[in-house]
Amino acid sequence: MTQNNRAPGFREGNSDPNANPKAHPDPNSNAVKDPDDWTTGDEPMTGAQASYLKTLCEQAKQPFDPGLSKAEASNRIDELQDITGRGG
Repeated sequence: MTQNNRAPGFREGNSDPNANPKAHPDPNSNAVKDPDDWTTGDEPMTGAQASYLKTLCEQAKQPFDPGLSKAEASNRIDELQDITGRGG
């Protein structure tokens, strides 16, 4: 028997480009919030944010600030995605 290593909810052959809620969030959902309104926005950025931000900073030839909060890092990622063309 072959083991299925796919994430729960994965459907083979789903070609709907809007099926990914991260890429196409519901505009009426409360899951999409301005980083300035996050209740944990003043906490240090996550490891994932730091890693991605470092990559974007290198590509944009911009300095990396390891002291950013979660909200600041999210805003900076948005800015650098625009600069590098990696934004959605």
